[in-house]
Amino acid sequence: MNIREILHHCDHTLLAVDATWEQIRAVLDDGIRYETASACIPACYVKAAKEYVKGKLKICTVIGFPSGYSTKESKVFEAEDAVRRGADEIDMVINVGYLKAGRDAEVLDEIRAVRRATEGKILKVIIETCLLTDEEKIRMCGIVTASGADYIKTSTGFSTAGATFHDVELFAQHIGGGVKIKAAGGISSIEDAEKFLALGADRLGTSRIVKIAKKAESEA
Repeated sequence: MNIREILHHCDHTLLAVDATWEQIRAVLDDGIRYETASACIPACYVKAAKEYVKGKLKICTVIGFPSGYSTKESKVFEAEDAVRRGADEIDMVINVGYLKAGRDAEVLDEIRAVRRATEGKILKVIIETCLLTDEEKIRMCGIVTASGADYIKTSTGFSTAGATFHDVELFAQHIGGGVKIKAAGGISSIEDAEKFLALGADRLGTSRIVKIAKKAESEA
């Protein structure tokens, strides 16, 4: 797989707390130039980003991010607001504490509520794998499958670790039909990106692959 093909699977991401519009605009320019799957940016920049790209790039944003412990109603409002502002894709964080306490029905109810608020848009569910046991990850595969969401996603990139090959392999074994996998957090090389895709990931949350592509161009 060549780097251009890999870039088509990347959500080119900038979610730093100090991200400025100038930095976001550079991410959008790179996303358009390298034909990434989307640009994943903070919600406050979605409207401006949507207007700026003029349909040349999908705009993704995050809700309940990065902790996941805001209320269901707050997440639904965030999702509705992001869609109104032009978001094409929504990455939501689950309530990890609820899952660990066995409150699976509430986790499912919350995802379904956000799914209703984002009908017609891509919904990815971030489960923060570094905080979960394999048994909890497998339970989340079932919950995400039942919820109607489009993707299960490994990580926010803001916790103790990011995506692992083991977790993507585990997801691939346990998700239901129609659910795709997004690996995010710590993907730093072409080799890693290729392996995540080979193991079953459909999307990669990263900014480093674009940086590698730019460096390769400058050295050519």
